[in-house]
Amino acid sequence: MSITLVIILLCIGYFIFTIDKKQEFFPVPIILLLIGIVLSFIPYFSDVEVTEHMIYNVFLPGLLFIAAYQFSTKALRKIGGIIGLLSTVGVVTTAVLLGLLIYYIGGLFLPVSFIGALVVAAILVPNDPVSVTSILKQTVHDQSIVDIVEGESMFNDASSVVLFGVLSGMYINENAFNLWSILGEFAYVSIGGTGLGIIAGWILSKAVHITHHREYQIMLSIVIAYGVFQLAEAFGFSGVLATVAAGIVLSWEFTHMNKEDHYYEALSGFWGVVEPTLLSLLFLLIGIRAPEYLSSAPWGLAMGIFVLSILIRFLVITATMNLFNEWRKMMDWKKASLISWAGIRGTMSVFLLLSLDAMATDNTNTILSLAFSVVFISLVLQSLGIYPLLKWLEHE
Repeated sequence: MSITLVIILLCIGYFIFTIDKKQEFFPVPIILLLIGIVLSFIPYFSDVEVTEHMIYNVFLPGLLFIAAYQFSTKALRKIGGIIGLLSTVGVVTTAVLLGLLIYYIGGLFLPVSFIGALVVAAILVPNDPVSVTSILKQTVHDQSIVDIVEGESMFNDASSVVLFGVLSGMYINENAFNLWSILGEFAYVSIGGTGLGIIAGWILSKAVHITHHREYQIMLSIVIAYGVFQLAEAFGFSGVLATVAAGIVLSWEFTHMNKEDHYYEALSGFWGVVEPTLLSLLFLLIGIRAPEYLSSAPWGLAMGIFVLSILIRFLVITATMNLFNEWRKMMDWKKASLISWAGIRGTMSVFLLLSLDAMATDNTNTILSLAFSVVFISLVLQSLGIYPLLKWLEHE
């Protein structure tokens, strides 16, 4: 990707962020996505290469680190059990239920095998509420809802990657299903990634005091955000969990720092610029790549799968909340509906989809088109619908 192209895309992002004053109605990422689709029909942009490695190694670590170091450790202690269940058992349960429905219903319209249906479900399981967290923070009075949505999105990505890796291996390479192998791999990547991230985050939290120069402290945060991600991946751990854990340890350190130390403000000043920069490039690039998969999309089936995914997520969230006494009384159908709708498919789903495409076989074309169309519907409808849904639930 050329420097000229990056500058053009950043100019578009700057323009949209600047003029979009009603982001609760028209979230910026969706506008960028639609503009990207339009750009794909212009010859200059038609040959832009968007790979799974680009999304995973360039965009994801920065966005994860930003969300993690801003996440309240107090909130994590309060809702850690819920997030843990939703990010592990909830991911698997949702994938299995959705996969079964895709297989039985989708099989009426498309030649989808059972493993292929599970692969589609694994792509659609991770939620990425980039488009809605800012809206929720501004308008939702119950902070716990925001914390659950944001916390789950940080941790369920790792589970999704492991689940997708196993299922795609079975689908492409016809590997045999081995439960103990899956559990062993999940434990290895999760414990290793989390442990490495905690160590890196602790080192960062202590190293920032070596110098009072904000520029060098910010430089160190970049090293941690991307360095721990790559180090974890090199050991076969989860880079996602490593970066999230490092950011959360840093967040914990902020609660124990001298309030006169303005490191948090300096950090937010830098990463506050990086975040819209990454989002602008990411969603424009996804839009540019989208027509390749959407041109032959089975839209009717995709809409049906989208609706089913929301319903299954609602059931899983409701069942999870009922396992905790303190949440059983607090969580009603309104809150469960809002959390369910806020779980948008986004960055991680696109990464998994591109990863499957990189394995390219003739058998993958159908499920690639189906999965991307559901992701597209999710991005557009859930982002545009979150604010109207919130206002409607407030009046009910």
